Amino acid sequence: MIGLTYRDAGVDTKEGERAVSLMKEHVKKTFNPNVLTGLGGFGGLYKLDTAGVSEPVLVAGTDGVGTKLKIAFMTDRHDTVGIDCVAMCVNDILCQGATPLFFLDYIAAGKLRADKAAEIVKGVADGCLSAGCALIGGETAEMPGFYAEGEYDMAGFAVGIADRSRVIDGSGVREGDLIVGLSSSGVHSNGFSLVRRIFFDRMGLAPDSVIPELGAPLGETLLTPTKIYADACRAVFPHVRVKGMVHITGGGFFENIPRALPEGLGVSVRRGSWEIPAIFSYIRRCGDVDENEMFSTFNMGVGMIMIVSPGDAARVTELLGRAGERAFVMGEVVAKEGVRLC
Repeated sequence: MIGLTYRDAGVDTKEGERAVSLMKEHVKKTFNPNVLTGLGGFGGLYKLDTAGVSEPVLVAGTDGVGTKLKIAFMTDRHDTVGIDCVAMCVNDILCQGATPLFFLDYIAAGKLRADKAAEIVKGVADGCLSAGCALIGGETAEMPGFYAEGEYDMAGFAVGIADRSRVIDGSGVREGDLIVGLSSSGVHSNGFSLVRRIFFDRMGLAPDSVIPELGAPLGETLLTPTKIYADACRAVFPHVRVKGMVHITGGGFFENIPRALPEGLGVSVRRGSWEIPAIFSYIRRCGDVDENEMFSTFNMGVGMIMIVSPGDAARVTELLGRAGERAFVMGEVVAKEGVRLC
């Protein structure tokens, strides 16, 4: 009987080493003077700089990309989903008023391909550069028999810092406060199980199907990375006290907005106060999706929300505009729980 090896069982450690080698050039671009380790250690070391922070609080978040990965598999394009992974984590901690510090990723596949893994990590590094945080570590796991051929999953972990006195927790939100919306880049990373059911299962479209009203192949439109709002927050936080923030992810408007409100308060959202991207109109029409279901599932063109005092709303939209964001006052806080579209 011939003795078996780890490689015979489906795990190629040499390919793993090659993957790490290919990743290094992308990861190092995200390093700053606070990063104290290189790639390959058992843990990432990061020097905590608390200058200007009187009572430092660490804020952490974790998330993945969801079934948007299926579009990457279908198109064999893997350089954008890493941006999504960073965005889903970083945008969450921004909602607490945090400045992103560092990020870690986890990628698992049935069969590791070094070039594909490096392409994924390039996207993660690009996202970290956009968020202004360092990619200080991660894990790439080869798990034979666990994933379908050519498929993988990924998750991310973000850590940021906030001054306790400036933490955004929604406790100061009051009736009459205004809601400032920040435009999304598209579907972001939520609702893709419904998207795939409509476009690929029901309509029989392909990722390379050209949809005139979208102005691009369907797969390219769907893979548009989730917008990272770090620069927008940096433009606002030093100048205006933001009372509450909302990252519009799974659950859409109806589940996410109440998370930033004190008990007893709700919001009134004005339809028509922002432009809904064509992809959402296309989804709704092709799937015959009810309007409430759309707002319960997708961001509908609003990726982030800031809740501010009425006297600060104009200043916030001005600051966001200077930072290159499309921002708009889209509603107000009301004395009745729930989210109402009017």
